[in-house]
Amino acid sequence: MAYTLAQLRPGESGCVAALDFPPQKARRMADLGFLPSGWVTALHTAPFGGITAYQVLDTVIALRDTDARRIALQ
Repeated sequence: MAYTLAQLRPGESGCVAALDFPPQKARRMADLGFLPSGWVTALHTAPFGGITAYQVLDTVIALRDTDARRIALQ
C-alpha cells in the first residue's frame, strides 16, 4: 500500500517514490531536495496542524499538508 509524506509522524522517515505536481512545481520540489529515492524525516508539526517541518538532505523545509500529500513514499 502506497503512502504519502503527509502520513509520516514526527521522528519517522520515508523514501520518496514519486512527485505528483505540475512540471514547474515538481522542478521546484526537486530543487528543495525532494527527489525520487531521497530520504525525508518528519520533524515537527504545527500546533494546529496543516504544516509539517521535514529534514531533506541537510535542510529543514516546512510543507503544507496539501503539498505533502502529493509526495508518494515507498
